Amino acid sequence: MDRFGYKANIGCNWERRAMSGNPSKTEKKMSNVPMESRKRGCLYGLFIGDALAMPVHWYYDRLALQRDYGHVKDYLAPRNPHPDSILWRSSYEPISKAGNILHEQAQFWGQRGIHYHQFLKAGENTLNLKLCALLIESLNEKGGYDADDYLGRYITYMTTSGNHSDTYVEEYHRHFFTQYAKGVPPRKCGVQEKHIGGLIGVVPIVIFYRDDPEEARKAALEHLSLTHLGAKMEGATSLLVDLLLRILHGLPLREALMVEIGKQKSQFAGYPFLKWLEEADELVVGRRFSTACYVEESVPSVIYLALKYHDDPEGGLIANTNLGGDNAYRGAVLGGLLGAANGIEAFPERWIKGLRHPPPEFSKPAHEGKDK
Repeated sequence: MDRFGYKANIGCNWERRAMSGNPSKTEKKMSNVPMESRKRGCLYGLFIGDALAMPVHWYYDRLALQRDYGHVKDYLAPRNPHPDSILWRSSYEPISKAGNILHEQAQFWGQRGIHYHQFLKAGENTLNLKLCALLIESLNEKGGYDADDYLGRYITYMTTSGNHSDTYVEEYHRHFFTQYAKGVPPRKCGVQEKHIGGLIGVVPIVIFYRDDPEEARKAALEHLSLTHLGAKMEGATSLLVDLLLRILHGLPLREALMVEIGKQKSQFAGYPFLKWLEEADELVVGRRFSTACYVEESVPSVIYLALKYHDDPEGGLIANTNLGGDNAYRGAVLGGLLGAANGIEAFPERWIKGLRHPPPEFSKPAHEGKDK
C-alpha cells in the first residue's frame, strides 16, 4: 500500500508494460520539484488556465476564434460580439431580493452577441475562479474546510452588487439562488449537475489537505455537494483528488495518469489515450470528445491533454485555449494538474505576473508537517 492507502502502482501486466522503461530526464526532475513549488504551481495553474482561455471561452467555432483573436498565447481582453454566445436565449428572474445575483448585468441577458465575460480585463479570472479565492480565504481563516462558513461568504458575495463584473452566471448559481430565495436551507440548494466548472473548488481543498488524504477527499466531496450533485460529479471529483494527491507528493504526471488509465475503473479514464497521442489535438478534443462543458466529455479531454503535455505546461494550456469550447474550466483543471507536476517555475513569468488578481496564498494548516 502507498501513503494514500492505494495498492502499489503496478497492479497488472498491462500497467507493468505501460509503466515500464526508464523515466525521462524531465520526469526525474519533476519528481524532485519541492512541495512549495508544486502547491503554488497547482494553484497558479488553476487561475492561469482560466484567465488565458477567458476571452475565447465557449467559442465552438474554431475558425471564428482564430479570426477574432488569432492564436492565443497571452492574456487578452474579451470583446463583443461573441458569435457563439447563447445569452440571447438565457434568462433568470429572481423571485425575491435574496435571489438577485445578476444585478447590473441583468440588462445584457436576452441580447445577441454579448460576450459572457465582456467587462473582464486581460489576465482577469471568471466568476468561478473568484469564488475559489473566496474558498481559500475561508480555509485560511477557519483553519480548515467549513461548509457553512463558505456558504455564508458565497451568498453574501453573490447577492452584493459590485463584487465582480462577470456578465455570465452559470446555471448552478441560478438554481442555487432560486432555491435559496424560496427559503430552502443553503446546504440543500444544490442541483444534479455534470459541468466541469464544479471541479474548480476541489483543487484548493486538495492543496490545503495534501498531507491528509482522507480529509482531502471528504472535504472535496462535501464542497461539491453544496452545488453539484450526482454520481458523475462525484466520480470526476474522486478521480481528480486521487491524481492531485499523487502528483503533489512527487509521482510524475504521466505516471499518475497511466495508473488511472491502467485500472480501467473510472468512466473518464477508460479510453485508448496512448493510441491518440500522435493525433491532432483538434481531432481528439472536438471529434472524439466534444469541447462542451459536460464532465463525460471534458474530463477525458483534460486527461488526454495532460498526458500529451505532461512536461510542457505552457504548450498544454495554449493548446487547450485554442481548442475552444469550455476551455476556461477545462484549462483550470488542466493547469492545476500541470502546475502540481512541474512547479510554479514551469509557467512563463508573463503569465504569473499578468494575473490581474493572483490567487491568495495558503496559511499553513495546523496539522501540516514540514514541506519537503
